[in-house]
Amino acid sequence: MTSDDSAGEASGSPRAKRHPVRIVHLGLGAFHRAHQAWYTQVVNDSAGDGADGWGIAAFTGRSPDAAAVLAAQDAVYTLIERGDDGDSARLIESISVAADGGDEQLWADAVADPAVAIVTLTITEAGYRDTGAASAGARLVRGLRARRDAGAPPIAVVSCDNLPENGGVVRDLLRGIASGEPALLEWIDANVSFVSTMVDRITPAAKPHDREIALELTGFADAAPVVTEPFSEWVLSGSFPSGRPDWEVAGARFVDDVAPFERRKLWLLNAGHSTLAYLGLLRGRATIAEAMADDVCRDALEELWTEARPVLSFEDAEVDAQLAVLRSRFENARIQHRLIQIAQDGSQKLPPRILDVASERAKAGLPVGIAGARTVAAWIIHLTTRDVRDPAAAALAAALDLADAETSTREALALLRPDPSLVDPAFAREVTRQLAELRRHDASITTESRGAR
Repeated sequence: MTSDDSAGEASGSPRAKRHPVRIVHLGLGAFHRAHQAWYTQVVNDSAGDGADGWGIAAFTGRSPDAAAVLAAQDAVYTLIERGDDGDSARLIESISVAADGGDEQLWADAVADPAVAIVTLTITEAGYRDTGAASAGARLVRGLRARRDAGAPPIAVVSCDNLPENGGVVRDLLRGIASGEPALLEWIDANVSFVSTMVDRITPAAKPHDREIALELTGFADAAPVVTEPFSEWVLSGSFPSGRPDWEVAGARFVDDVAPFERRKLWLLNAGHSTLAYLGLLRGRATIAEAMADDVCRDALEELWTEARPVLSFEDAEVDAQLAVLRSRFENARIQHRLIQIAQDGSQKLPPRILDVASERAKAGLPVGIAGARTVAAWIIHLTTRDVRDPAAAALAAALDLADAETSTREALALLRPDPSLVDPAFAREVTRQLAELRRHDASITTESRGAR
């Protein structure tokens, strides 16, 4: 995919330079624009004004809307970093092309371009389980087929989602979809590397007022600003056969094994978010910061972190440092990270965040984690509220009878982990106990979130 190197072609565009496209991205959302695009922007800035950097062709997942808005402003947008002491902003122009993911020919041409060295993905956990013709996996296979047919060089596929061993997950997904084409499968095995990463940056949805803030701070009338916290982390493991940006300049870390970092993030930050979301919503809280100000929610969070500590592969001093950073991030009331957003698709998120910790504790001979069990119980109750957004759990939600805590627990755990041999019976019993306990203390749970869905 070619791009015009001239600056500011679009009327009123603040673009200083359009870098040649060398990265294709699938999943044009706020997180990508706050994370990978920001890292790439920092690298491009470090190379100097005259150097060609790394441009991104960013494709939407399903709806073309985000691409249309960005394309109308020359694919330039404002990144607002919202700290405790105020906002700062910068213009991001590392996205050279914003495109509709439904344009199959444009997508295939982009992936097939020999100048492109990397495909990055942000498609959420649920996207890795969809193998339909319109799924992200199917689109990736079509793109790789076009690249093989074009005789283009090897390429790296980089997953940037909250899944353990996400590089291996996307590799297995693509190999499964391509299994009926032995020649293509052989080419993928020989020419495509799959990079696992751990990504971290809280990126709440921008609000209309953020457009005014973007204009005030940058002078650019931005219809699609992105709001994020000052903190960011990116840990990567894998090879880049056709090169990559020097993301280390922006603080990225390249390691031999990303798994310990994945577990640290999943079991501390992501699991903490789930605990605060499900308990917080039941107690009438709206944001992470509000839940942190609720002693019941905060105590549950600290208990959850205590349960995760002995099964993490880090020294206590490093865990202490991480928890101190997380407390500060969670307490940042200027980041409106909404619990309803975090609570979505819990049936996909809870297994790696909560059940894996329970399994590791059982293997280590440790007592059952009460806080982890309470989080699952709170999620079960959440399924009966009008706030629930979890298509994979729709059938369970419709059938739940919370009055029967044991049956509700059994059915919920069967959805979260279909193989019953992978669920510690003691953990299941504790979930049942916690579900009954939450129900008994229903007076402490607000009724605003309850009722017909």
